[in-house]
Amino acid sequence: MPREILYYVLLFFVGSVLGWCMEVACKLWQFHRFINRGFLMGPWCPIYGCGTALLTALLSRFTQDPFAVFGLAILICGTLEYLTSCLMEALFHARWWDYSTKRFNLNGRVCANTLIPFGLLGLGMIYFVKPFLFGQFARLDEQLLRLLCVGLSAFFLTDAVISTLTLIKIRKGAALAEGDSTEAITAAVRGALALESAQVRRILHAFPESRIYNSRVARQMRERRRQLRLEMKAARQRARAAVNEREEKLRQEIRQRRARH
Repeated sequence: MPREILYYVLLFFVGSVLGWCMEVACKLWQFHRFINRGFLMGPWCPIYGCGTALLTALLSRFTQDPFAVFGLAILICGTLEYLTSCLMEALFHARWWDYSTKRFNLNGRVCANTLIPFGLLGLGMIYFVKPFLFGQFARLDEQLLRLLCVGLSAFFLTDAVISTLTLIKIRKGAALAEGDSTEAITAAVRGALALESAQVRRILHAFPESRIYNSRVARQMRERRRQLRLEMKAARQRARAAVNEREEKLRQEIRQRRARH
């Protein structure tokens, strides 16, 4: 395996750990208590690791243009966060984070409050973190470098498997829960799983603002969205018809005035 690929593997883990630290610090400030953020048991958030590796691989060619680095970092991280939210919701029937109450959000999955910091982090990654880390990685012996990558990957994959099984258990709990809204399902799931394994409780504790639902509620949500679209379409048609009627009356009045003169 080329040495540079090993650099990116280590970069993924460094970014994951730093992202976890940032998430923990933010929630400590918000809730005034320690929350082990992320879906995994270990001190890493892979979405940040993926973002770190992607930013480094894709933006290193734009080092002469910091504005391009800033804008592309927002685009890349925003896309990654949006797709991760969609994927996790589709797989486990839960909206793990929701920015709907924040200004300048897109479907509640991304918002300006997170995108602008991502742009700043992109600048820091390209101009400071990457040169420093790659310089440190270059000092490592080839065998040690491979050992670190293999060992960290083994721990990470084990953690990912266990955590995925835990998320499946939460989804099964949601499938059995009674309720006709995400709020009711979420409360029922949290109550039913309160005495489950420590890992189940940890994930529910890690996302105190998550909204969990099941297939039945998902169908209801889709039906409500469909009904809302139909109602909006009907409202637009009525408004268009009213405008057309008003315009026709105005044209008739103008013709009548002209005829009298």
